[in-house]
Amino acid sequence: MELNGKVLLITGGTGSFGNAVLDRYLDTPIKEIRIFSRDEKKQDDMRHKLLATEPGLVEKLKFYIGDTRDKASVENVMPGVDYVFHAAALKQVPSCEFFPLEAVKTNILGTENVLNAAIASQVKKVICLSTDKAAYPINAMGISKAMMEKVAIGKSRTADPAQTTICVTRYGNVLCSRGSVVPLFMKQIRAKQPITVTDPHMTRFIMSLAEAVSLVGFAFDNALSGDLLVQKAPACTIEVLAQAVCKIFNVSCNMKVIGIRHGEKRYETLLTKEEHVRAQDIGNYFRASVDARDLNYDNYIDSGVYEPTAFAEFNSNNTEQLNVDQVVEKLLELPEVQGALLGKKII
Repeated sequence: MELNGKVLLITGGTGSFGNAVLDRYLDTPIKEIRIFSRDEKKQDDMRHKLLATEPGLVEKLKFYIGDTRDKASVENVMPGVDYVFHAAALKQVPSCEFFPLEAVKTNILGTENVLNAAIASQVKKVICLSTDKAAYPINAMGISKAMMEKVAIGKSRTADPAQTTICVTRYGNVLCSRGSVVPLFMKQIRAKQPITVTDPHMTRFIMSLAEAVSLVGFAFDNALSGDLLVQKAPACTIEVLAQAVCKIFNVSCNMKVIGIRHGEKRYETLLTKEEHVRAQDIGNYFRASVDARDLNYDNYIDSGVYEPTAFAEFNSNNTEQLNVDQVVEKLLELPEVQGALLGKKII
């Protein structure tokens, strides 16, 4: 990922992903990283953390208060930017179920604002972060992120790819990101409470924040405009995840089943069978290229295009299933888990 002398903008940059990007790229020849978010407290926390740990790098970090919903604030942050990682989103499934129009405003209309501003400022590449819940969506969050993907891919068809490349990355549950169940499990263990599990047999893709950043980095280096890239992530059941957390903290796994929350699925899909038809297997990733056909309706009515449909979807039930020890190994790589083992506060 070539960032020498470049300016990178991260929307929603005070979130888990933004912090992981800073850890990966701030101490490189990058010229500047712009953090764009609406939370001034988190921006101040990020600034002070960096002053304490990497004071020599603070000058590379620039903070902008704004909201992707507000076109003017997005336009204000964009001039001079070379690359955009668009991570700003409403991502909590239950809250989006209760306030679906808020998900529309941020995840769909906010993305439109970011892409329009990026194209107008001749940004070289925009990578939009999506979620497995956008594949075969059944909840408001997933539907809004599916539309976010459609907005991004639609813009990729009309934008000049020689000027601005627009692509999408889609990934599953990121361990210890905002809203992850792992910090909740750790807090419940520390409080000597039962671990609350929605459905022990529910499966979820799991990946670390470092892997999420690597996926975006891979898209940065390899994606063409309109591409959708997903990692071939492993998965596990929620029961296995709970047992792994208990094993790390050497406690018996006292689970309380509380039932599936509003809008949840029993398993998630990273690549639909329809996307799989046109996807390339590129090692650790799938790349689904944009359907480049235009709106010539005669072709659809008179001739059409035959595509085989024998491909299966790639979901959290048919991917590699991790056992307890494998999940333990993955969890022990996380700074949040390492800190909790040392008695540090669990966020």
